[in-house]
Amino acid sequence: MKQCERVVPIHRIEYDVNWPPGHVAGYLVDCDDPVLIDAGMPDSGSEEQLRETLGEHGHELSDIEHLVLTHPHIDHIGQVPTIIEAASPTIYAPIGVQERFARDLSALEEIVRKNGKAAGFADGELDLLVGKAVESLRRNRELLPIESVDVWVDHGETITVGGTSVDVLHTPGHQADHCCYLVGLNDERVLVSGDMAIEPFRPVVLHAGLDRGVETAIDEFHTALDRLESLDVDRVYPGHGPSHTGFDDAIKRDRASLNRMLDRTVKTLQNDSDHEHDHDRSSASYPRLKTAAEIAEERAGGRDTTYIAAEVVAALRHLEKEKRIEAVTTDGVRRYRSR
Repeated sequence: MKQCERVVPIHRIEYDVNWPPGHVAGYLVDCDDPVLIDAGMPDSGSEEQLRETLGEHGHELSDIEHLVLTHPHIDHIGQVPTIIEAASPTIYAPIGVQERFARDLSALEEIVRKNGKAAGFADGELDLLVGKAVESLRRNRELLPIESVDVWVDHGETITVGGTSVDVLHTPGHQADHCCYLVGLNDERVLVSGDMAIEPFRPVVLHAGLDRGVETAIDEFHTALDRLESLDVDRVYPGHGPSHTGFDDAIKRDRASLNRMLDRTVKTLQNDSDHEHDHDRSSASYPRLKTAAEIAEERAGGRDTTYIAAEVVAALRHLEKEKRIEAVTTDGVRRYRSR
């Protein structure tokens, strides 16, 4: 990792979002060839916030020479078309996006519907999950056309951005293609972390949603944490929450949080078992079977379950593989109980 030879200002660009913590952050690396990290939401307010922040630091949108993307979620790629039109920058994106965005929509719909049905979601909820997955892919590949990407980056590579070398780490789990970028700036080892190593909270396990790959999402998240844990990082520039110097603590917290979530999922099924036995202690008594949809509803506490559906399904599939719980499939629906 080659250290940049002069002091380079790194300016934070905040865009409003309507979910906690109320913002998503990108960054302007204000070097000779200005570099933009991530691109906010696809709305006029975000475009205004982008242009205003650039202006505060003496730049116009047309000055951007490089655009580096951490992952293809809407709050990180929203202004890509605006930036391309104004600046035609060199665009860097995780290589997994190339295959994901080439995906046939009908194939995606088929897999999400199958997995959503197996999770026990009723027809209305199932249609909502499928519709959101299909619309998300359609929208995101319009925001980031694969032909607009100049450099596809992969895990373990060292790329050059604006004359500075950058190490690429594939860090899946929150999103399957997610990459973090390690770079030497201002005598520090800096990690541009996207939606990983966030100080206030652990990112949700979205990975591939309910598409293929949901069954390995927890393992993938652990892989990301293993890769990050091996790094020596002085400062983190994340997509949510403040920039911070508590990298090691954030990784430990995320691993502990992930494990607590798995333990709580097991406990939910054990509590059902205990409750069932309290009412019927005969030898024919068995733990009540519960679907992923039911567990998601309990976790959501009356709120929309679609955001956590993938994490709940991923947790159950992981716990089943680890033989901490067992599943019974009837008419295509998987129901779980403690072992």
